Amino acid sequence: QVQLVESGGGLVQPGGSLRLSCTASGFTLDEYAIPWFRQAPGKEREGVACISRSNGDTYYADSVKGRFTISRDNAKNTAYLQMDNLKPEDTAVYYCATDIICAWTVIAGEGVVLPSQIGSWGQGTQVTVSS
Repeated sequence: QVQLVESGGGLVQPGGSLRLSCTASGFTLDEYAIPWFRQAPGKEREGVACISRSNGDTYYADSVKGRFTISRDNAKNTAYLQMDNLKPEDTAVYYCATDIICAWTVIAGEGVVLPSQIGSWGQGTQVTVSS
């Protein structure tokens, strides 16, 4: 069974950190680019980061650049999203996915991560940043 499972979400105070994990089963994660997306209540899903399949290049939305770090451990079939200096506006459900490439572009002067050809989605993990 092909499955992506996210974990590591929770409640954290502003300025705090969390590390999200995305573990694959039923397939090999290193065959794909791995983007992370998030969706806040009442808002559209937005891409926050992506790590490429081939050389591990990383891409970030301007809204998280310098605070979030994406990585992968192919031996563990797991990707990670380290989130530091969290802000209340980071509150959302976070999803990992598989994609064929990382798609990063500039829209209205802001760097964004877009889906290209998403294969699988995880079920999501809630991140709440609040004092």
